[in-house]
Amino acid sequence: MDGNVFVFCETDNGKVVDISLELLSSGKKLAGKLNCQLEAIVLGNNISDIEKQISKYGVDTIHIADDSRLDPYLTLTYSKIISSVLDKHQPQIVLFGASSIGRDLAPRVASTLQCGLTADCTRLEIGDHLEKKTKVLYKDLLLAIRPAFGGSIMATIVNWDMPPQMATVREGVMKKEVFDENYKSDIVNIDISDLIKDEDFVIEVLERHMEESKVNLKEAPIIVAGGYGVGSKENFDLLYELADMLGADVGGSRAAVDAGFLENERQIGQTGVTVRPKLYIACGISGAIQHTAGMDESAMIVSINKDENAPINKIADYVIVGDLNEVIPKIIKSFHKQAQ
Repeated sequence: MDGNVFVFCETDNGKVVDISLELLSSGKKLAGKLNCQLEAIVLGNNISDIEKQISKYGVDTIHIADDSRLDPYLTLTYSKIISSVLDKHQPQIVLFGASSIGRDLAPRVASTLQCGLTADCTRLEIGDHLEKKTKVLYKDLLLAIRPAFGGSIMATIVNWDMPPQMATVREGVMKKEVFDENYKSDIVNIDISDLIKDEDFVIEVLERHMEESKVNLKEAPIIVAGGYGVGSKENFDLLYELADMLGADVGGSRAAVDAGFLENERQIGQTGVTVRPKLYIACGISGAIQHTAGMDESAMIVSINKDENAPINKIADYVIVGDLNEVIPKIIKSFHKQAQ
């Protein structure tokens, strides 16, 4: 396939969001393997300093549409502009963040370009694919890897015959890494005058209110996480006490959230947030792939579980087999004793 790697960079109040920066880092690595360039598309209002924000991630070309009508986000206008840019430049790979905007935008662009789209990926690689029917070997394809069948397996999806290869990627699964602080990008201003019309703005956003989450598990150096095995919302008080002692934050599995033990914003895993703390203490968590996909890159994992055969014990650095209601109080007591 010909063409470069493109990343749609989502902005919020003129600032590029983290998931887009993570994708630029991943996109740069993919471009390196394919011996091609990395390009970014940015749409918004008053985004003249975008180059400073993203060039250092190794972006070779930035396509910018800066117009007051492009803030806030509107599906129809964004999809028209992005589809036009991609149709003109014929990239081989296009990446979107699996945010609310990315999940709305990417399918519409894929439909316009009549190409495939793999959603909610957790890993991206470059590799070859042998098409079984024709016995044709397709080289240097995007291998889009994501959980499937309720998270019971990891599926690798390839799109060899309907370019560009498109994917949305979950936030936090890629590392945000600066390529070169002094990297210089070429700037291409997108002329949107022929792309959008007045009738494209029949929907008007009268007011936009966003409340920042008070929980930021992605930045927490230590996380104490609980699963359904914690037993109750009241039993989570033990985890909060341990977390307070360690200067940690509290998270949990989807099963714990679904049971009402803790808030949705504290959910870790495939359908929650992805974390990489220095220390992850898993309490009463079985370790289904839906959860481990969001925390298996933690620097150190400690599992506290009554079941010595729990799947999470296989990826844990240390395993404490026992009832968390007995183990955690002992840890807290020991900590206080040593602190005296």
